[in-house]
Amino acid sequence: MLWWIWLVAGLALMLGELLTPGGFYLLFFGIGASVTALAAALGLANLTAQTLLFLALSLGALALFRRPLLARIANSTPPPQQALTGEIAVPMGIIPAHAVGQAELRGTVWSARNLADRPLLAGERCRVERTEGLTIYLRPEN
Repeated sequence: MLWWIWLVAGLALMLGELLTPGGFYLLFFGIGASVTALAAALGLANLTAQTLLFLALSLGALALFRRPLLARIANSTPPPQQALTGEIAVPMGIIPAHAVGQAELRGTVWSARNLADRPLLAGERCRVERTEGLTIYLRPEN
């Protein structure tokens, strides 16, 4: 088989991985086809040997690297609640001490609990301490 056919197949498989929510299957077959293209270009002329190389590389890489790759991606994105911790929110109105009101954060109105011992004033900059469900817990920035 010509080397460029393997290369086109490898690129198509990797592009397919980008275009589909597959879960990192096509990527490893694309890499296997690309490496097989390199081997074919360097003189591995036997189609059976190329096919076996492709399958061994693809299935081996899939078995060895897919699970660690998925785990790394899952650990790299924090849960949405943790992503809000430390952000600045602005109360929409006066929120009395330890009471619940509304605050704006990232252009969205949230239910907000005042953690301070004094009222939060409308428009005052407050830091998000934590979140629970759809409620953010605020302290004044100063």
